[in-house]
Amino acid sequence: MTENLEFSRTLPWVAVGPDGRRQLVEAKAAECAALAARFGIPAIDAFSAELEMRQERGGAIRIRGTLRARVVQACVVTLEPVTQQVEEAVDLRFLPAEADFSDDPEGPDEIHADENGVMELGEALAEQLSLALDPYPRAPGAALPEIVEEEAPEEAPARPNPFAVLKRR
Repeated sequence: MTENLEFSRTLPWVAVGPDGRRQLVEAKAAECAALAARFGIPAIDAFSAELEMRQERGGAIRIRGTLRARVVQACVVTLEPVTQQVEEAVDLRFLPAEADFSDDPEGPDEIHADENGVMELGEALAEQLSLALDPYPRAPGAALPEIVEEEAPEEAPARPNPFAVLKRR
């Protein structure tokens, strides 16, 4: 399950007891560099999440918290590096491997645990970070050049219609 993941943080299902669990998840420098390469951005300087986990009815585990990251992206106008702070709410539901996904489009993102009852928190958080990245980062003061509209060419004089003779008949 974790062989090719840049940021793997597994948690056994049983680690979330009836009273819940709080956990801080932080990426190391090498993991941040690997995630930056995966996302096609210059750098991720820091990446962490503070999570609160609770058991739900039906056997699911609800995970809520806050994801924080400091990322460097290329400005879409100048290509200069733009450092941005990302702070995003996390709302996930891990389901047992055999459980069906909910049909609720307003509900939290749902993820299956593996067949051994292990949740892959790292990959779930990496996916949340990728969705939180600014799709069009801009350096301060960067602006697109104004578009100058060209004047329409003068219309050529109308050519006589060769079928006009037929119309007169």
